[in-house]
Amino acid sequence: MPRTTKVDCPGCPPLRALTFDVLGLVKVIQAQGKEGEIPKVVERWGEPDYSKSVLAASLVDRKFDPLLAVARKNGLIEVLNPLNGNLHVAISDNTDTSPPKDDAIIGMHLFSKDESALASRRCTLLSCTKKGNASMRAIDFSSSSSDDISTNLVKTWKVCGSGDVLCSKVDGSETHALFGGKGVEVNTWNLEQCTKIWTAKAPKKNSLGIFTPTCFTSVTFLSKDDHRKFAAGTNNHQVRLYDISAQKRPVISFDFRETPIKALAEDVDGNTIFVGNATGDLASFDIRNGKLLGCFLGKCSGSIRSIARHPEFPIIASCGLDSYVRFWDIKTRQLLSAVFLKQHLNGVVFDSHFVGEADTTHSAVESIQQDIEIGQTVSEEEHTPQKRKKASKEDGEGKKRKGASKENKKSKKKLHGETESKQR
Repeated sequence: MPRTTKVDCPGCPPLRALTFDVLGLVKVIQAQGKEGEIPKVVERWGEPDYSKSVLAASLVDRKFDPLLAVARKNGLIEVLNPLNGNLHVAISDNTDTSPPKDDAIIGMHLFSKDESALASRRCTLLSCTKKGNASMRAIDFSSSSSDDISTNLVKTWKVCGSGDVLCSKVDGSETHALFGGKGVEVNTWNLEQCTKIWTAKAPKKNSLGIFTPTCFTSVTFLSKDDHRKFAAGTNNHQVRLYDISAQKRPVISFDFRETPIKALAEDVDGNTIFVGNATGDLASFDIRNGKLLGCFLGKCSGSIRSIARHPEFPIIASCGLDSYVRFWDIKTRQLLSAVFLKQHLNGVVFDSHFVGEADTTHSAVESIQQDIEIGQTVSEEEHTPQKRKKASKEDGEGKKRKGASKENKKSKKKLHGETESKQR
């Protein structure tokens, strides 16, 4: 049974997360949203095999027909159903010129904004290898038999001429992509035309005249609507902010502790990023000025390899080589819960369309209460004597008018008597 650690907290909201490890297992973690509940492992997909270690994963997070792509160490790319783990299609990314161990997949992305592909059960997949071989495939898995599944290689291009690509990222509009690595300056590509539109300039020499090449380990866009601004983490514990519309060198650069940056994730506000390094330190920064907002409090050991931000709740999940997946509160930076998963973890993603039992019961209770309130208001409207109230008001006003007229007559008689007595 997986070990869990608990802190004093009201519990996690209803959430569902998928984790990927070095033995090729995909584990599903759920929390129903009950008070004080700890997330638990509810499903495990696959058999442990080190040759099937998960190197990269991409989730199309939508309510109907979601998809999950997983790149494995043996060169296979699998497209799964993230709801039950059923395999849609498995394709090979191996080439005759380079064995998979020398040219493993380092980044992958499933395109989600193609509505025609959703209707015809097709998907477009972008992958990039360590040697910079990028390819875009169109996969058709509408047929029930595996023999009839077709895979068309739409476009291929070379990201770099030398060096090793270590990280990649696709923006929210799915029209631009970032690539960077060891000996590869971070560069931006237009995916519609497969052309390079921007490349960062190499750093300057230091005071001793020594040039230190940059090794990029992670990249992320700051906003889904803007591909011009992005953050990059380096192997020499540095975080850089780039703006391709301003200059080719970093706009802002700051250090975080003394170990390589291993994971970056952006917040929904577009101004905050979450940084994880090789010693398990996790912190949030205001990327506009490089100010440290605070470190996340909790027992972390081992390198952090992936950070995921929940699209709706103020929660992030982190995982790494200490075999724990942790859930944090963004506002207080407190540890909500941690689940021990036995293997070294390479990635974590959120399923934002999951609805827990607490939500369903709460919504049902709210609907019942609303029906009761509506029934009460209707019954009150039926039994209230609205016409009688109006009549009583009118009668009261008439009595007041009669009394006022009598008083006026009395006053007139008094005045008339006074005038007659004066005349006499």
